[in-house]
Amino acid sequence: MSIKIKDLTVTFKNKVTAINHTYLEIPNGVFGLLGENGAGKTTLMRVLTTVLAPTSGTISMDGILYCEENYPKIQRQIGYLPQEIDLYPGLTVQECLEYMGDLAGVPKEECRKRIRYYLEKTSLTEHRKKKMRQLSGGMKRRVGLVQALLNEPEFLIVDEPTTGLDPEERIRIRNLLVDFSENRTVLFSTHVVEDLAATCNQLAVMKKGKFIYTGSMTELVEQAQGHVWYCKVADESEARKMEQKYHVSAKQFVNGELQLKFISPFRPEIECRPCEVTLEDAYIYLSNIRN
Repeated sequence: MSIKIKDLTVTFKNKVTAINHTYLEIPNGVFGLLGENGAGKTTLMRVLTTVLAPTSGTISMDGILYCEENYPKIQRQIGYLPQEIDLYPGLTVQECLEYMGDLAGVPKEECRKRIRYYLEKTSLTEHRKKKMRQLSGGMKRRVGLVQALLNEPEFLIVDEPTTGLDPEERIRIRNLLVDFSENRTVLFSTHVVEDLAATCNQLAVMKKGKFIYTGSMTELVEQAQGHVWYCKVADESEARKMEQKYHVSAKQFVNGELQLKFISPFRPEIECRPCEVTLEDAYIYLSNIRN
C-alpha cells in the first residue's frame, strides 16, 4: 500500500490555505507526521479520509485516484481515529464496537472475534460492559482505536492515539500499531516525538501547510548534529538570558547547578559542550531555527 500526494492544495472559503502545493509519498509501514498546531496535519488527514475534497492536486492509493466515484472503494480500505471522538455515550463498549463493525460491513461473528482480540490488545476486556460515558478520556481513545481497526484497513490514519494514556498503555498502543502495519500503511500523527521515535523509520514534518522535511529519522537527527549543547548557569537570571538568546529545550538541576540544553545554529561563544541529539532536538532545530 502506497499513497501518493501530488501538488495538493486546500483553500477554505475564508481564503485561508491550509495545505499549499505539497508533494508526499506515504510508504508501507508506520509513517510519522509531525507539526505544530495549525500546520495543516488535520486538514491533510481529512482529505486522506475523503471527508474533505482538495482544492487542487491529486492523491492516489495504490493507483486508485481520489475522486468522488472512487470514494466508496477507498473508504472501505481506510480506518480513522480522529483527534476528537465521541462514540455513542449510551452504549456499552461492546455494543458500540459491534455497531461500528456493522456499519463497516464486518460480518457479525468475525466482528466479535476482532473485538475480543483488540480489546485484549488494548487492555479493555474488563471494561467491555461499561457505558461509553463512564470511560476516562484515555479509555475512549483506545475504544476509538479499536473501531478504526475493526475493518482491518489497508490504510490506517491515527491522530494523537496515545493522548491521555499512561506510559505502559502508550507502549502497548505503539506496539499494536507496529504489529498492525506489517503489509499495511499507518499514518501516525502526534505531538509526542517519543512515540514516533519508538515506531517509525520515516516521517514528514509540516509547517504552515508545507512539508519542510520528509525522510528518515536518522537523516533528520543528523541535520541537527553540532547544533545542540549543554551549559551550566549560576542561577535562574542567567537562564532567562540564555532563553532570550537561544532555544532552550531542557532545564534541570544537576548536583546543585542549573544545567541547560539548548539549540543554536552556530557554536555559542560561552563555555558549553556538545550533546547527543534526540529526535525532539532535531524537530525543534528544523522547525524553529532552520525554517
